[in-house]
Amino acid sequence: MKLAERLSRLPEISAIYSSDLKRLLKLLRRLLQPVASLRLITYLVVDGVIKDPDLRERHLGDVQGLLFREAAKVCPQAYRAFSSRWTDQVIPGGGESSDQLYHRATSSLQRICQRHTGKRVVVVTHGGFIRALYGRACSRRFRGIILNTSVNIFQISGDDVWTIKAWGDIDHLNQTGHSMSGFGVSKTPSVVSPVLT
Repeated sequence: MKLAERLSRLPEISAIYSSDLKRLLKLLRRLLQPVASLRLITYLVVDGVIKDPDLRERHLGDVQGLLFREAAKVCPQAYRAFSSRWTDQVIPGGGESSDQLYHRATSSLQRICQRHTGKRVVVVTHGGFIRALYGRACSRRFRGIILNTSVNIFQISGDDVWTIKAWGDIDHLNQTGHSMSGFGVSKTPSVVSPVLT
């Protein structure tokens, strides 16, 4: 609810995009339902969100859905590919390499921004996807925690210059007693991670 209230105060949102994974959409609706009377939230609750499969989390192939500690035993080859430092390692079973995720994530956000030049867009997506965007904006990998419901603001200029205006911002949770920094180690009981451009 705190995140929904915060988003409802943003001026002139031209579009809202979301990963099309059912679990994320279900949680998004549940999060926003209590504040459906708010301007932005009304739009979301009535299915105005644009579902985009390119905004999905990284596909982990044969280790998809397994607990990390189980993966090494159940699918050792896929586990090694997933754990590799090499970013071009494709995970057996249809999984993506880190490089493939990076390309999909950055291309998706660029495509969305080109459709809405000069406008504010809300993108609801996943932690691995957001890490890839950080890599594009900062030319290095982010190794910390992406807190759920954190607000990460990316600005992409016409010259293809990416700037992070806010990272890991969970100020909207200040009344819940959770950590105020996305760079900390505390976890929040939340649902989605929007990226605002």
